[in-house]
Amino acid sequence: MSPKIISSWVGMTKTDAAVQTLSDINPDVVLESYTLNITTVKGFETFMESLTNKNFRSNMHGSGVDLVLSCVDNYEARMVVNQACNELNQTWMESGVSEDAVSGHIQLLIPGETACFACAPPLVVASGVDERTLKREGVCAASLPTTMGVVAGLLVQNTLKYLLKFGQVSPYLGYNALKDYFPTMEMRPNPQCSNSACMERQKEFILAKPARDAAAKAQMEAEASAGTTECPIHTDNEWNISVVDDNEMESSSGHNNSAALPEGLVHELPNADEFQKPPMQEQIDDVSNDLEDLRKQLDALNAGL
Repeated sequence: MSPKIISSWVGMTKTDAAVQTLSDINPDVVLESYTLNITTVKGFETFMESLTNKNFRSNMHGSGVDLVLSCVDNYEARMVVNQACNELNQTWMESGVSEDAVSGHIQLLIPGETACFACAPPLVVASGVDERTLKREGVCAASLPTTMGVVAGLLVQNTLKYLLKFGQVSPYLGYNALKDYFPTMEMRPNPQCSNSACMERQKEFILAKPARDAAAKAQMEAEASAGTTECPIHTDNEWNISVVDDNEMESSSGHNNSAALPEGLVHELPNADEFQKPPMQEQIDDVSNDLEDLRKQLDALNAGL
């Protein structure tokens, strides 16, 4: 990182430094900065108010944001984000890097449809151990910037796919830097989750299943009917782009391959298509005649002996 950037952040909070940097990159984006501890009652209330603020998206149902990205560094803060999103039925993405600095993950959480962060807690938390009291030998307290950069890139890529609706959004994607291993999996909600808001979202998701299935069936039928009456997407063709059927290309490839070479050039290897052709009947007859002549010559030599 440039020393100039570091020196400009002296005395600033992380949030204010982030707003300043992002504003310099793209001044057209409106950014709001909140410097608070969301694990406190007041901090949680402020966090909820920021999510329900609809100044920029007044037509949205529930919260006022499309997606929440979580990049916090402790389980307690993650649980607060989980609680807020479950209460608001807000889709969010969670990300994190391990204490040993060589692995991380991203996770898509849709209340009621996928597992929330309380459905499958880490083993240490499930064992009732306070993570703030943990201190293990050989464990790095800070993560490598390279590992954090890879995980951040995966999170942003998944965010773009979700918001812009392209590609396949990963429900869970891990990263093991030591082996360059990227495991992925789907995590379903726990029907015995300890989070009451999560249980409510699960019930709503189950009740809405018939309507979702009917909508999905109607969409498939519409796509199938549209496929039978396809029409050009663009009426004009400024760049003279043409679409050729694969069968037409295969039938025309023979003419292209048989084109005469410039004077002085010859094919070193036989044409692949011609090589697979069976020999003509005339060629077979010639070979048979040659063999017959050879047999007569051998008989004459044997008779002379």
